[in-house]
Amino acid sequence: MRIVAADSDIACATSAAAPSEAAVSSVDWRTELKRAVRDPAQLLTALDLPQELLPAARVAAEDFPLFAPWSYIRRMTPGKLTDPLLCQVLPLGEEREPAPGFQRDAVGDGAATKSAGLLQKYQGRALLITTGACAVHCRYCFRRHFPYSTAPRSVDDWEPALELLRADDSIDEVLLSGGDPLTLIDRTLAELAERLAEIPHLKRLRIHTRLPIVIPQRVTSELLAWLRGTRLTPIMIVHANHAQEIDDEVAAALARLSDAGVPLLNQAVLLRGVNDSADSLVELSRRLVDLRVMPYYLHQLDRVAGAAHFEVPVARGLQLIAEMRERLPGYAVPRYVQEIAGEPHKCVLA
Repeated sequence: MRIVAADSDIACATSAAAPSEAAVSSVDWRTELKRAVRDPAQLLTALDLPQELLPAARVAAEDFPLFAPWSYIRRMTPGKLTDPLLCQVLPLGEEREPAPGFQRDAVGDGAATKSAGLLQKYQGRALLITTGACAVHCRYCFRRHFPYSTAPRSVDDWEPALELLRADDSIDEVLLSGGDPLTLIDRTLAELAERLAEIPHLKRLRIHTRLPIVIPQRVTSELLAWLRGTRLTPIMIVHANHAQEIDDEVAAALARLSDAGVPLLNQAVLLRGVNDSADSLVELSRRLVDLRVMPYYLHQLDRVAGAAHFEVPVARGLQLIAEMRERLPGYAVPRYVQEIAGEPHKCVLA
C-alpha cells in the first residue's frame, strides 16, 4: 500500500532517527509516521543486518518503497534475517523476478471500480479507497500497484461515489480501505462517516486497518468518538500475521476498541517464512482470542506481481488448518479463503 504525497488530511512522513524506549508510549501516531524508516540502509543498520543486502533492497524499493515505523521495528529481533516481522517489510531482489500467474491487479480491483475510489465486488457491500497512504508497506500487499492517484483526495471529492451509494438501496454496508483509512485524520474520517450515515439504507461501517497493530497510538479518544458517533454499526478488521506483532501496547489499543463496543476481527495472510507453521498460527489465534479479537480470515496469498516468494501451496494451507482444528476450539480457527477475481464471494478453502 503505497505512501502518496501528503495533504492537509493525511499525516505526512519524513525519516528521522530512532526514538528512545522511554519516549515510545508518549509519541503521537502522526509523529510515528514522520519518523518511519524509508531507507533500507537505515533498517539494516538498526537491526544489525548484513549491508550486503542493501543493493538488492534498494533496487526492489524503487518499485515499491520501504516504509516501516519504529513502533513496528522495535518488535523485531536484531541480527535475525528470518524474523517474521522483518520478512514482511524488507525489500528483496526476488520481488523483481517475474513469476507465471502473478500480475499487477491480482484481485480484479480495476474491473470492480464503479467510480473514482468506489469498488463493488460483492452483493450488499461497497468499498471506498480512502487513501493510498499506509503505516507500513507490506511486501505482499495486493494493492502495491494500485493507481491511488485516481482516488478522491478530500471528503467533497467523494460526492460522486456517495451519489452512487445513495442510488443503490441494495447496499447496506460500506468498507473503508486503502492504503489504510486510519492514516487520515479523525476530523476527515468523522465527516465521511457522518455523510455515509445520512444514506438511509446503510447500516454498517467496516474499517479495514493495520494501524492498531503497527502504530497502536492511533487508537485515540477522537477515533473512538467518531466510530461510535453515528447510527452506523462500526466493525473493525485488523491485520496481524504473527503473534510477535501483538505486544503490550497493541494489546492495550485493542482493549480500548473492544471496551468501546467496536467488534474486532482479524485477517491474516498465509506467508512463507512468516507464519507457515501450525505453531505460529495457533499462537496467533490464541493471542487474538485472549484479546477479544476473533480470527476471521486466513487468506491464501493474492498473486500480485512482486510477491511470489511469499506463496505457500494450498495443500500446505489445508494441512495447517487441519492441525489448527485439532488444537483450538472452533471459534478460534479462521476461515481459509482465497479471493478470485470476478467471483461473487471469496472462495472458502477450509
